[in-house]
Amino acid sequence: MAGLGDPPGGTPDGAPGGGEDEYRSVVFDESFVRAARLQEFSAQERIADHTPAVRRRTALRRAGLSRQALVLVMLIAVAFGTAIYMGVRHPYQSPDAQRAAEPVRMTVVPLAPEGRVPGADDAAYLYERSPAAHFRSAAEGVPLPVHRRTAHFSDEQVLTALTTAKNYIDRSAFDRDVLGGGEARSVRVLLDPDQLDQFDESFDRPTADGRHAPTGWLVRFDPARAELADAEIRVSGSLRAVEGDASTLEVSADHTMVYPLRPAGDEGAEASLFTVRRELHFRFDRDDLRLHQTQLVAAYVQAGPLSCADDSASHLRPLLAGQTARDGAPAGTDPYSTDNATALCGTLAADAQPKV
Repeated sequence: MAGLGDPPGGTPDGAPGGGEDEYRSVVFDESFVRAARLQEFSAQERIADHTPAVRRRTALRRAGLSRQALVLVMLIAVAFGTAIYMGVRHPYQSPDAQRAAEPVRMTVVPLAPEGRVPGADDAAYLYERSPAAHFRSAAEGVPLPVHRRTAHFSDEQVLTALTTAKNYIDRSAFDRDVLGGGEARSVRVLLDPDQLDQFDESFDRPTADGRHAPTGWLVRFDPARAELADAEIRVSGSLRAVEGDASTLEVSADHTMVYPLRPAGDEGAEASLFTVRRELHFRFDRDDLRLHQTQLVAAYVQAGPLSCADDSASHLRPLLAGQTARDGAPAGTDPYSTDNATALCGTLAADAQPKV
């Protein structure tokens, strides 16, 4: 006799499961049931006089989307939106940190000698008999000072500001291509983008207006008049970093640099010394520190021996061994014009020259 769970006559063909294998392909699994558009009311629900036997399921329930999944989706959306917001607005930025860089204020003062410029066959001989006898060579003449963190900037950020200022000094005062009046791109790339137009205008249309003098940005000699007589340039000076405000660091640089020069193309001529005193003031906001760039705020330059009558805005035109300053005064200053800087000239003290 067939069992209670078997159809009459027992399991067909005597195979396990009988004819169920024949319908196995049409058995509805749980995922199929959950995806059904219609759902039958429960026995309890049917007691409440529901006329239809089934109800239509919502898309959300058919998909099986749980409350936990909804919360997870919302959390992901909030995190994604926060990431976008933080990328657009840096948490440490302030309106002051985003202000545009100021135009550079620059003053170039030529220093005229009282007599003939002393010279010698050997630049080392001149150095030994000058105030630069104990100066360091350019390679080691701009050491970084002892530095420490400030109230709003880390030790690493202070170091970055000092290093960037040092790089600017090295490239603008010791690079042989720059000194010879050549390409100045190595200096340009260190400047804040807001100052690039002023830098380019200075070299395209140089003028002594306190804003567009190439010799305010860097040291360069008239290549038709002078060239380096020796590879050794000597320098002495200092760097100092302070916090300007919560969003800026400021670096002050004060260096005296001495160059051995001779007439261009004349290797047999005597050498003479040319002295440049540069006081530079740099400013760094947080973007400048991140990009290793700087804002040059002010440059004050004294250089000689020069002739006051020569134009020192575009190139420095040194007086060389045996030469004297030409008669003449600096270019006239118009007190009624607000566009021009006051033309200045000084006298190079005799003690600043080598004793030969």
